[in-house]
Amino acid sequence: MDILPAHVKTVLPTSGGAAVFLETEEKVFVIYMDHAMGAAITMQMRDVPKERPLTHDLIGSLLEGFGARASRVIVNEFREDIFFARLILEAENELLGHQIIELDARPSDAITIATQQSAPLFVTRQVLDAVEDMTHILEEMKNRGFQVDEDAGPPDAP
Repeated sequence: MDILPAHVKTVLPTSGGAAVFLETEEKVFVIYMDHAMGAAITMQMRDVPKERPLTHDLIGSLLEGFGARASRVIVNEFREDIFFARLILEAENELLGHQIIELDARPSDAITIATQQSAPLFVTRQVLDAVEDMTHILEEMKNRGFQVDEDAGPPDAP
């Protein structure tokens, strides 16, 4: 399967939730999700301290407790206007040794976990070919004075 590196360029609020702009070398595209998920990704990107752990913080702690971590996320399918993702975990512990576990996940959850753990994000060629390039929309928003808080690019490899 042909996969390409991607990263979260920015997260913007919408009337119905959040628009997460993902960037590859070829284009920028958007995955829409609910407000809470967009806020969770933004908080992870900005390393915002929280009074209590959020759901994805708890998931990260559980993974760590079992000797596992997110090794990568792949946005692998776009069908009937719905995105699908795979969360790839690597675990190492005394009982089971080294294992790679692949899970079906909502892109919103997978991207939040990847952002939290600085895991790389990828998109399949099939998805990239199926989505509209939104680079011009993002530029237009910046030109109109919208605050577009962009990240510094892809995370360093863990």
